[in-house]
Amino acid sequence: MDLFHWGLLLLLSVLVVGIALFYRWNTTFNFYCKMALFFGWCGYWTANMCIFLSPVLRRNPDNMKYLRTFIWPLKRYYGLKIAVQGSEHLKTKGPYVMVCNHQTYLDLMGMMEIIPDRCAPVAKKEVLYLGPVGYACWLSGMIFIDRRKKEEARAILRQAADNMHRENMRIWVYPEGTRNKGKTLLPFKRGAFHLAVQAQVPIIPAVISSYRDFYCSKEKRFAEGNLIIRILPKIETRDLGAEDVPVLTESIHKQMQEAYNEICEEARTGKDTKL
Repeated sequence: MDLFHWGLLLLLSVLVVGIALFYRWNTTFNFYCKMALFFGWCGYWTANMCIFLSPVLRRNPDNMKYLRTFIWPLKRYYGLKIAVQGSEHLKTKGPYVMVCNHQTYLDLMGMMEIIPDRCAPVAKKEVLYLGPVGYACWLSGMIFIDRRKKEEARAILRQAADNMHRENMRIWVYPEGTRNKGKTLLPFKRGAFHLAVQAQVPIIPAVISSYRDFYCSKEKRFAEGNLIIRILPKIETRDLGAEDVPVLTESIHKQMQEAYNEICEEARTGKDTKL
């Protein structure tokens, strides 16, 4: 190897070491690298799903298992310790509606940690137009609604209620309706609860602890951290009607807020977390 190639190798080595040190010590650069990994990873694997699996797959909630397999390793790359409490409540047989608080795109990792079989998440319609990501979500049976068209959204959820028993489906809903980084849950929209009452299926709440101690998009900070997901006991809706939905909604909101306060403190102290 001549002097030129030795010099080029040395330069590349210095560059790699420099980037590694910059990644380690500069929180902003570290943040953007990790977010690029998140979106790049999701884009890469959903593209592979579309290219190699779509010819043999039909739209079906069972296909969510592929997304779950692709997303699951990300927590290890981020050094994220996730503990799941109350997983026995997901052994409920038959259809049900899952409701969960929503904070950030990273909730996708929490969802894939606990999402049950044959569960179709409800997502905003814009997701459908995200290229391979949208197509992979469509293949996985996601239910897309346009939040600006309330009557159309209600009709889609009514159809989902009719399909739950016939297709033995579960449905995942973020009842806050948008991402929320506050210390208290936003008031819940009632669509998920009307859906459960119409279908006469149980509601299973899931609560994800705050990311604030290790993640903040405003501060460009994304460190290792602890996350706790608590699954609450199912709430029956049998014999309830539309007039019972407001009280049902407020009752579940209160339960989830109390659980959120508890698990945020547990995650902050590192209690009950594991890889």
